[in-house]
Amino acid sequence: MGQELEVTERTRLRRLRENGSHRRSDLDAVLGAGFLCHLGVVVDGAPMVVPTVYGVDGDRLYLHGSVASRSLVQAPGAVVCVSVTHVDGLVLARSVFEHGVNYRSAMIYGVPRLVTDPAEKLSGLRALTEQSTPGQWAYVRQPSRKELAATALLALDLAEASVKVASGPPDDGAGPDAELGVWAGVLPMVTRFGAPVADPLLPAGIEPPAHIAERAGTAVFGEAPAEELSEGQGEGRGE
Repeated sequence: MGQELEVTERTRLRRLRENGSHRRSDLDAVLGAGFLCHLGVVVDGAPMVVPTVYGVDGDRLYLHGSVASRSLVQAPGAVVCVSVTHVDGLVLARSVFEHGVNYRSAMIYGVPRLVTDPAEKLSGLRALTEQSTPGQWAYVRQPSRKELAATALLALDLAEASVKVASGPPDDGAGPDAELGVWAGVLPMVTRFGAPVADPLLPAGIEPPAHIAERAGTAVFGEAPAEELSEGQGEGRGE
């Protein structure tokens, strides 16, 4: 896939375009920082948003299908929307109107397909596993044929997507509200991994491997990037 994502009616940036991007590198950065997404799909005529894990492999996003996959099988060709959001802080301004959130987000549209090929399903599940816990796939037992058959996996191309990032301080520092004498700024938000907690049934002497133990204290969704988006300033709040 090229450096620029094709702009469609669904991905066209209409509000706060200065926060947005259609560069593939910006999409990769948002997806690479997480492992949890929300899959929006219409089920029996009503919208459903399902939280699920994902993994990226090249130009493809793999999703654990779960409940939503049954609807997609019943209605092939249905367009879905996948969203990924990382919250980096609360923007506390001098007025309520200027309050906001610093965030990194991506929206991906497309028609997913149910993965049926055993080799691709195995590769997709590896991408899911490694997305959340790098090194885990080779450490634990891999799926059996029976387990693979019982697992629903969706594949979605990354061709139709857009990114938005908001960062920086409040926007009212140079306005009339600056004279109010109230504190304004950003309350950073970082989620970190804790120390590993062993299964109560785990035999004594089995310690967590390095790829798990070394993540204690590290940021779950990565630190907010200091640089701005390739397109736009990456500042300001809103959708």
